[in-house]
Amino acid sequence: MLSRLSRLRPLRPMAARLVSHALPSTTAAAFFHRPPSHYSLVPPSLRSYASISHLASSVFGRRLNTSRYEHRIVSRGLGKVFASQRGYRKVRRRPAKSKEKELELSVNICIEEQLPDDPETLDIAEMLRLNVPMAMKLAFDGLKDSEYKTRDPAIDDVGRFATVELSVLLCNDEFIRKLNKDWRDEDHATDVLSMSQHIPELKLPILMLGDIVISVETAAKQAKERGHTLLDETRILMVHGLLHLLGFDHEISDEAEAEMEKEEELLLKSLGWKGKGLIQSAYDTEINSGPRMDNRDDRKKEGSLRFYKPKFSYIFCDMDGTLLNSESQISSTTAKALREALSRGVKVVIATGKTRPAVISALKMVELAGKDGIISEFSPGVFLQGLLVYGRQGREIFRRNLDPSVCREAFLYSLEQKIPLIAFSEDRCLTLIDHPLVDSLHTIYHEPKAEIIPSIDHLLAGADIQKMIFLDTAEGVATTLRPHWSEATSDRATVVQAQPDMLEIVPPGTSKGSGVKMLLDHLGVNAKEVMAIGDGENDVEMLELASFGIALSNGSDKAKAVADVIGASNDEDGVADAIYRYAF
Repeated sequence: MLSRLSRLRPLRPMAARLVSHALPSTTAAAFFHRPPSHYSLVPPSLRSYASISHLASSVFGRRLNTSRYEHRIVSRGLGKVFASQRGYRKVRRRPAKSKEKELELSVNICIEEQLPDDPETLDIAEMLRLNVPMAMKLAFDGLKDSEYKTRDPAIDDVGRFATVELSVLLCNDEFIRKLNKDWRDEDHATDVLSMSQHIPELKLPILMLGDIVISVETAAKQAKERGHTLLDETRILMVHGLLHLLGFDHEISDEAEAEMEKEEELLLKSLGWKGKGLIQSAYDTEINSGPRMDNRDDRKKEGSLRFYKPKFSYIFCDMDGTLLNSESQISSTTAKALREALSRGVKVVIATGKTRPAVISALKMVELAGKDGIISEFSPGVFLQGLLVYGRQGREIFRRNLDPSVCREAFLYSLEQKIPLIAFSEDRCLTLIDHPLVDSLHTIYHEPKAEIIPSIDHLLAGADIQKMIFLDTAEGVATTLRPHWSEATSDRATVVQAQPDMLEIVPPGTSKGSGVKMLLDHLGVNAKEVMAIGDGENDVEMLELASFGIALSNGSDKAKAVADVIGASNDEDGVADAIYRYAF
């Protein structure tokens, strides 16, 4: 009968051994070999031994900023812990002899550089300072006089060593996925990886036990599925990894799996820790939910962003066709993603063709307007296609108005053709025609209710106009309005489209990109710190300016052509997907 967990064959025979595990999914643990590295993360006093043996962890030497971690870990490192060789499991083992030699346990608890200082993760790291030596003592005691038939006996009597060294690294899925890819050619995240550094032939006085790498993100998911805490799951994964380093391997046979499962359960029970062993938990998951497919999606999941550092300080986001779906609403999924981004310190700035009141109205519906939200009258933003830019404290830093002669011609055309035209003047919408499409701009698109002005002269005399929008069918805009006004405005104005059924007339040279650039200069922010999300041709310059630009799949061909990636559509929570996938 095959093992309950699928087997993997070694990639190449070499000196150092990597034991990799991908539980609870139906991937396997196996021994992999790789040339020893000349880098090492060991205490300075032990560097001479590492140099002699050429032993080092590729995980801790090549992947980490060692100077940061030596500083960070020493303050929370275990230091020297002395343990008697026997007597830790008196229910199983013979009583300890008197005056046994003391064994020095040197344990480093590490936090990978890209893992944020999440309070729960930091607390777990502190708990592991105590928990790991306890598990090591019991596991070492269990090696004495053991009758296991399948365990590799390369590490047997730890009493012949003066010191035992072990490192435990906490990381996120992104880090462990890269490690899994490098060592196993498995391009997906896993829960725990173990690396043995022990080479018996060298006869060193130090047992370089190795490294255990744990993804706290995967551990958090598994903890939720199994009904216990993240600390419980981390302990379970640590025990599993430790047993692999001591020669247990559930992949070689059903008997080996049974023996390792038994040892996992016994260790956890003896230590008084909650939860089943990883092998049993994986088996329960397989029975209860059936086979699980590898998730090769790069998207981080809702609720997991606390394990990731933001890649960008700012997200500049369009509204219509981007943040708003086809019903001109912000979905609950997108709202949650925005809140997570805000909670992680990312500033979300709106860059839109809308007025500021319209943006406040739309975000207020999902409780993201106001002091602690994304938009208020005191927050920066780019509005009316970059014709109004507000900086610190929501103060106006730029305004540009449309040529009055263009405005007059457009309103004359509107009256003659009976096509609704809206003039935008800062926070006001003005029109000459009472029409259902004019009302829809308020009821559907959240814009201020249009004021009906009796004449063109009254309208132009009472307000400076930044832009105008013709409202018609998509066909009418494409076949009649756009060709006519592209020619009629000449060099006095420019026509742009954010929606198929709307044609906007704006001052020449207008772009959101220029408004975003102006705001970044005002805030002292480098474009390298910015991710931008948009869909329309009016977003092209913004997407080009940002360090990373995402055009949603419902967007225009021009926007897609300049974007770094094409994301999901606005009706598929494209902004949320972009945040989870690319912002962290």
